[in-house]
Amino acid sequence: MKWFWHQRSGLRLAVWETGDGPPVLFQHGLCGDATQPADVFPADSGWRCLTLECRGQGKSDAGSPEDFSLATFSEDLVSLIEALALAPVVLGGISLGAALALRLAALRPDLVRALVLARPAWIDEPAPANMQPNALVGELLRHFPPQEARARFEASATARELAIESPDNLVSLFSFFSREPISTTRELLCRISADGTGTTKSRIEAICVPTLVIGNSRDFVHPLAMARELAGMIPHAKMVEITSKSTNRERYRDHFKAALSMFLKKLDNP
Repeated sequence: MKWFWHQRSGLRLAVWETGDGPPVLFQHGLCGDATQPADVFPADSGWRCLTLECRGQGKSDAGSPEDFSLATFSEDLVSLIEALALAPVVLGGISLGAALALRLAALRPDLVRALVLARPAWIDEPAPANMQPNALVGELLRHFPPQEARARFEASATARELAIESPDNLVSLFSFFSREPISTTRELLCRISADGTGTTKSRIEAICVPTLVIGNSRDFVHPLAMARELAGMIPHAKMVEITSKSTNRERYRDHFKAALSMFLKKLDNP
């Protein structure tokens, strides 16, 4: 395992790499870092996993909040792919990472060999309703100090609903109130929650590479229905439903690794 830096637009962006073999560029979720893909990537897959930590996340520089967007994060990925001569690469991610992978597969198919969309939170529309909890936390942090913002969120109908239906989402949302720097966290939550993939359903339906879509239930921010819809839109997609983290975190990890391992093995032996 190693870390290195990718320079773009005067910023240092952190890249995590582990394993040997052909590359998989596998991206983290909103306000996450490389530990998220590392947690679910099968170590014995025979593939090399790389994760570019997006601006303002993990060890990467933030730069201007005005540049926090799916388009900018995607162009940072393109820059890395071209700098390392990875194309065509197996491209994937979780949540935000899935949105970036989907955008590039639709708009830059020359870069993508295969696609992994895990717990997707976007298709083609900006500001999807499932991102409302993240947007709410961001707005509260824009208007109140973190402790008061958290108290207001805890008292909200959104928090009460998530406590019953999607407790893992709630754990993540609570962590944002202490994620430093708060100014970066609130801008990421507000700006990315309101953003979209910048593509269309027709472009998504034209994706022609092998695709794995991973979904789970009990996950408001990453609806199982959205994963199924995406799998139905992409001609060569396979949908796998795994255990939710809200149900059993260890089984979630094991089932994720198994699904990804099987997909990668099929790429080796079509």
